[in-house]
Amino acid sequence: MEVTQVLLNAQSIDGTVRKNAEESLKQFQEQNLPGFLLSLSGELANEEKPVETRKLAGLILKNALDAKEEHRKFELVQRWLSLDGNAKSQIKASLLTTLSSIVSDARSTASQAIAKVAGIELPQKQWPELIGSLLSNVNQQPAHAKQATLETLGYLCEEVPPNVIDQDQVNKILTAVVQGMSASEVNTDVRLAATRALYNAIGFAQANFINDMERDYLMRVVCEATLSPESRIRQAAFECLVSISSTYYEKLAAYIQDIFNIKVKAVREDEEPVALQAIEFWSSICDEEIDILEEFGVDFTGDSDITCFYFIKQALPALVPMLLETLLKQEEDQDQDEGAWNIAMAGGTCLGLVARTVGDDIVPFVVPFIEENIQKPDWRQREAATYAFGSILEGPSPEKLIPLVNVALNFMLSALTKDPSSHVKDTTAWALGRIFEFLHGSAVGSTVITQENCQQLGTVLLQSMNDTPNVAEKACGALYFLAQGYEEVGPLSPLTPFFQEIVQSLLTVTHREDAGESRLRTAAYETLNEVVRCSTDETAPLVLQLVPVIMMELHNTLEGQNLSSDGREKQSELQGLLCGCLQVIIQKLGSSEPTKYVLMQFADQVMGLFLRVFACRSATVHEEAMLAIGAVAYVTGADFAKYMPEFYRYLEMGLQNFEEYQVCAVTVGVVGDICRALEEKIVPYCDGIMTQLLKNLSSNQLNRSVKPPIFSCFGDIALAVGEYFEKYLMWAMSALQRAAELSTHVAGDDELTEYTNSLRNGILEAYSGIFQGFKSSAKTQLLIPYAPHILQFLDGIYMEKDMDDVVMKTAIGVLGDLADTLGSHAGSLIQQSLSSKDFLNECLSSEDLMIKESAEWAKLAISRAISV
Repeated sequence: MEVTQVLLNAQSIDGTVRKNAEESLKQFQEQNLPGFLLSLSGELANEEKPVETRKLAGLILKNALDAKEEHRKFELVQRWLSLDGNAKSQIKASLLTTLSSIVSDARSTASQAIAKVAGIELPQKQWPELIGSLLSNVNQQPAHAKQATLETLGYLCEEVPPNVIDQDQVNKILTAVVQGMSASEVNTDVRLAATRALYNAIGFAQANFINDMERDYLMRVVCEATLSPESRIRQAAFECLVSISSTYYEKLAAYIQDIFNIKVKAVREDEEPVALQAIEFWSSICDEEIDILEEFGVDFTGDSDITCFYFIKQALPALVPMLLETLLKQEEDQDQDEGAWNIAMAGGTCLGLVARTVGDDIVPFVVPFIEENIQKPDWRQREAATYAFGSILEGPSPEKLIPLVNVALNFMLSALTKDPSSHVKDTTAWALGRIFEFLHGSAVGSTVITQENCQQLGTVLLQSMNDTPNVAEKACGALYFLAQGYEEVGPLSPLTPFFQEIVQSLLTVTHREDAGESRLRTAAYETLNEVVRCSTDETAPLVLQLVPVIMMELHNTLEGQNLSSDGREKQSELQGLLCGCLQVIIQKLGSSEPTKYVLMQFADQVMGLFLRVFACRSATVHEEAMLAIGAVAYVTGADFAKYMPEFYRYLEMGLQNFEEYQVCAVTVGVVGDICRALEEKIVPYCDGIMTQLLKNLSSNQLNRSVKPPIFSCFGDIALAVGEYFEKYLMWAMSALQRAAELSTHVAGDDELTEYTNSLRNGILEAYSGIFQGFKSSAKTQLLIPYAPHILQFLDGIYMEKDMDDVVMKTAIGVLGDLADTLGSHAGSLIQQSLSSKDFLNECLSSEDLMIKESAEWAKLAISRAISV
């Protein structure tokens, strides 16, 4: 097979030629994988072949080693590891040869492919000579080979976990990279590749950052690179500083003054990509200090292992004026472009983080800027002043901000309706939203919104909803937070008299011709949902009137057939918004008996619509309609059984949807809702549901985040069907036991700890549901054999000392359920366990009332079990 010609054909503009070529490549891969990969690596390495076939060959080769989906990635890794050793050696040799090719695309593709192979082989202790051969390459000319090798080392650090490479090799990699970065390196491409490689290697340099001399040297080289005449090198060097600031915050004190001087110069004078990275550095320092202050509170104990250096607080007098200057560098069309990001937006974002880091201290630095610019004739100055004001509303105390807001409010309302600049209106509406979000509501002692000015605020916001889409979208956002602030005021909400008008205005917005722009339609529905959710009993009749209106809208989306793919996507998005809206209305009306009774009259029609939405077969809608059906189940209770025969197949489809795992997770949640609604009436469907859930647990194709809710769902099913759960008990308990073993002795990063806790909580909710489900039946003895393992699991997670409050509450609850259900059968086992003493005592003295309450109950249940 002449692979060059096929690769050329695969890029042909003629669709048929292209399709045939893709088919040939697929067949070749399936019939003879080693031969396929060898011919690709040979094509990539061959200097006589056309650039475009070499590049495509390298790309296909790289994609044969890696994939985004976890399960697919796992398959590809196993497939590579099981390939014939000779073939692998030849492929790797070809890739290494390509690094010295004169064609830059070929070199770059080979760099990425080598790193992918390294990511598979190095953790398996294979290809030990790779790093050595790359390092010897770095010291050789020509420059293009050196550049490609440094690029490879960078990609390699991105693909391989730090613990795989020993410190000696890390030192050698860093030495090579730093030499490539130094000012004495004359070739710009080499210096750029080295600087980018350092960015990926920063996580490997822990030992080097602890050593003062090595750290000084690394920091000096990075700071020198920020002064390079080549802007791409400056940008890459600033990216390194951003990464260092978040990885080694505690080592920065000695360098912060020098870095500050470099950064200020870059923000004021350099090209935008470089200036953006310079601002990003300060944002990153804010993130670090916010985390430290949130975790440890403001009072540091001397023995705290993490110190806050208050870099931002010290830099305020120079940092804030610099950030305020950036706000004046807006782009003409930035508020129309959803993905816009420029120096003014970065400066405002950073200013907001500074406000959250230092609180009240920022206010005196910003107020003069606002006062000076807010009435200037140039729109840029008015917009910058408004943006500055909106940015500092989260962080400082209400006492500090409310007097300022009281002065500004009328001015802002006037600007929102009368300012000639759409930019200024856009930012004013956004800033109003921030006022309502942070300075309004029951959590804030005194509020800026009174019965008197509420009407004026509402009127102005509704008027602004007729403005251009970007301004109208921000006005919807402001109304959202205005409504949210009245959630807990009971019947006294000042919005009640305008409820009808607000709802009508929002529905009008959803029908605007241009509602597709600036997320306007979505914002209007989100705001409508919030207005309904926070409404009072007085307006319930008006909410009821909304039901047929939204149902009609949903019905209309089901009528349009033969849509283009773009039309189908828009239809599906609209159906999602309408299902979401109905869900909120159903939850609201279902929460009180009188309105629930009236709502039930619509139940059949609403379910009919949701089932028709499912028939359109689009994943996004499945999710929203599924959630809405959960709400219907909650409201209709046992009557929901009549919908099950038709709904069940969609439930099953949702549970089988591994690809869109959020849909699967939502469906698992809805199974729980239905169990609570139907109780023992769910029995006819249990075989199918349990079989599918057990299948999901054993699949490595399903995203791991769906597994904790599946375990909780076992508990929901057991609670609903009681002793009928016996037929699934053995399977469920063995799945729970396997997962329980995996969820103790887990050492990892914060993300893994968070996942482990959600997994433990799911397992514990399952145990709790099973104990409670069997409690009053004659078959409780079936659970006795599982008690030792469950107690061992409770002791295990107690010993790990890394459970969060949610797990703690569920765990002590399970101890109580076990004692309550098994009674004297488990008395002696409980007495031997750690959990019944140390863990119980810790929970009894907890400051969290819910944990304490669960522990009191568990103590009572244990004392009953032991005393019998």
